[in-house]
Amino acid sequence: MATVFLNGRFLSREEASVSAFDAGFQHGVGLFETMTAIAGRVASVGIGQRAKEEAEVEALQRVRVIHLSEHMKRLAESARALGLSDALRTAALEEAVSRTVARASMEMPDQAHYRVRLTITGGDLNMLTRGAGAATPQAQQPTVLIVAQPATQYPREMFERGVGVSIADYKANPLSPFEGHKTLSYWPRLRELQVAATKGAAEALVFQVSNHLAGGCVSNAFLVKNGVLVTPLARGEEDGVSDVDQAIEQAIGGGEQDSRRSAPHSGSSARTEGKNLPSPVLPGITRKWVMDWAESELVDVERRMVTIADVLDADEVLITNSSWGVLPVVRVEREAIGDAVVGDVGRRLVQAWAELVA
Repeated sequence: MATVFLNGRFLSREEASVSAFDAGFQHGVGLFETMTAIAGRVASVGIGQRAKEEAEVEALQRVRVIHLSEHMKRLAESARALGLSDALRTAALEEAVSRTVARASMEMPDQAHYRVRLTITGGDLNMLTRGAGAATPQAQQPTVLIVAQPATQYPREMFERGVGVSIADYKANPLSPFEGHKTLSYWPRLRELQVAATKGAAEALVFQVSNHLAGGCVSNAFLVKNGVLVTPLARGEEDGVSDVDQAIEQAIGGGEQDSRRSAPHSGSSARTEGKNLPSPVLPGITRKWVMDWAESELVDVERRMVTIADVLDADEVLITNSSWGVLPVVRVEREAIGDAVVGDVGRRLVQAWAELVA
């Protein structure tokens, strides 16, 4: 079951539809955010319109969407950077998300946790129906879709024993301005997830064309080494990263390199003046929560370029997203991470996330 909000209206799953000419369908033009929400049980709805309205107000008061403002801020930044919109009304979107969860809690009173997806596309591109050629053509209107449905119940053993991950064939391109954003063009990553599942893996690690770790197909990544949390640099954190020429050299395997321009590895960062390599890594919302947790727990955090050697040599590996929170990794392909058991930092983070969404 799902509660659907489409362009300002609540619709049944069967009624909800968008134009065949929508930019999201035609060209994959759009962005999305996925969130976790918690809603309290609402008392039985009485008879009459007034009783229903009072129940809706009560349901809305009981809604908590984890990191809602942070998700909307990131969405607005991506929309502006990629030319989708420079004026998203984030306050209105936050209200719409909360109201959708509130409606879901009334329609599914036995549920407490919800997965919420907000999708915004470029809207209907059928210029003929929008008055193209007219003296005053209509402004382009984006499509706004919010879906709330019961959250996935991940087996407890995944967090207690850890999971295995594979290595994706797909490579993230740091020179693409669309990397590091949650666009609708997710086919390559979803395909890698399908392949990972055939190997019995829960996720697939994605590396950049420079062979530095980007993260998982649908997650950010952390390593723990000697008590320090290490995470790949994300979009907006590029200062001190190796320069573009150096990364391209490494990506195409340009033979022997001058030792002064060797590829960076753990703890190193080289650059040519004024030329920094952009990061294709999404600045994850749960990733930020982990770093805030680390600060409160006096755990050091390093943001830097991460190699496969760093991953395999780590004491712990963790992957994060807004659906499962923090998931410990104990094996990469056939290689064990540490002692192949969930480590101390992973256990503490799993517990902290469980408390956040309780």
